[in-house]
Amino acid sequence: MTQPTAAEATNGADKPAVIAISSHVARGTVGNRAAVLALESLGFPVWSVPTLTLPWHPGRGPATRIVPEDDAFAALMGDLTGAPWLGEVGAVLTGYFGSPRQIEPAASLVEAVRKANPRALFLCDPVVGDEGEGGGRLYQPQETLEQIRDRLLPLADIATPNRFELEFLTGLEFSDNTHLIEAASTLGPPCVIVTSAFAMLRGGIGNLLVDRNGALLAEHRRIEGAPHGLGDLTSAVFLARTLSGAGPEKALQATTAAVYEILARTTKRGADELTLETDAQSLKTPMAMVQMRRLPLPGGRRA
Repeated sequence: MTQPTAAEATNGADKPAVIAISSHVARGTVGNRAAVLALESLGFPVWSVPTLTLPWHPGRGPATRIVPEDDAFAALMGDLTGAPWLGEVGAVLTGYFGSPRQIEPAASLVEAVRKANPRALFLCDPVVGDEGEGGGRLYQPQETLEQIRDRLLPLADIATPNRFELEFLTGLEFSDNTHLIEAASTLGPPCVIVTSAFAMLRGGIGNLLVDRNGALLAEHRRIEGAPHGLGDLTSAVFLARTLSGAGPEKALQATTAAVYEILARTTKRGADELTLETDAQSLKTPMAMVQMRRLPLPGGRRA
């Protein structure tokens, strides 16, 4: 996959703007709170679009949801679609949606960004489910999943599902990384990163990247009791690294190292939310070591 550098994406500007479309919480570092902090720490201006507002992650307890009316959300997205500054945008990132009817306006905005800047990237993080007791659980309406699968993923350059979201999107169940590679290869986007992939290290966890050149696994030690927001952070950091000109392997390695380092520092402090405001340096120059492996492609082939 040929990626534009930041300078190419903005006709000479240092960094392109990124439109980040996801949830907003008052307390915590999830959704756009994680993505915007990470992107801005790495030097990227962000146009932040909240799909809903929460006091905190609903996993913390009952939480009021403020979801914009569908017509109002579509009108706001229409304003952005016609904005005279759209050529500044080098990428769009989508995450959690508050309503399935927010997805079509988001897709239209991606198409408008591409028209203004053909080199712009679109990263789709299909936030619809995660690990639950006894397996994966879907916490978005089926209609939202279908809209993401049928409307957004065909537009995406990069997708970042977790293992369970990949199961929901494909209707399959996976028991090893070979199955993940096969499913990721048919998902649609030319680059797919499966978070929470099967680790080869005992007591580990990994991010699996699948593109036309093969499959790469970046893994590290699993840390129990991890705060929410790791997937949001992973998507934003990988996008930033890619926009900065890193190839897939370097971007995956740096992203995995940064997220792991921040997670380790957060849990060492005893914090219950990712401490990005304290650990911004870990985003820029992570020191954590991650194990990189090139995995066989289906049929025993290697890239």
